[in-house]
Amino acid sequence: MAQKILSIDLDGVLNNYQGKYDASDIPEMKDGTFEFLQKLSIQYRITICTARNKNLVKTWLIKNNLMQFIQDITNKKNPYSSIILDDRAINFDGNFDKAYTNIQNFNPYWENKSCKDS
Repeated sequence: MAQKILSIDLDGVLNNYQGKYDASDIPEMKDGTFEFLQKLSIQYRITICTARNKNLVKTWLIKNNLMQFIQDITNKKNPYSSIILDDRAINFDGNFDKAYTNIQNFNPYWENKSCKDS
């Protein structure tokens, strides 16, 4: 049986991105990233989805010994992904009122005061 595809956003998920985008520099890898991808790669084909330059991302993945877990780097969400992991996403559970409220109140986790204090 083929592995399911898991699309993972780079900034704010695998690295310590805090909203200050620099096109020529990718922030440091978040603690636990290696083990996280290693574990996921057993069950999933992992795709990195990012707006960043593909060559810069590949270099960053190689530098951090992560490329071994990655099947593809793309700037498009894969419609065949079973799961998308992103720091700027809201899960839709069928309730439009709840979705509207979640959209109106949304902040990525790294903008929340409790995350900045830790």
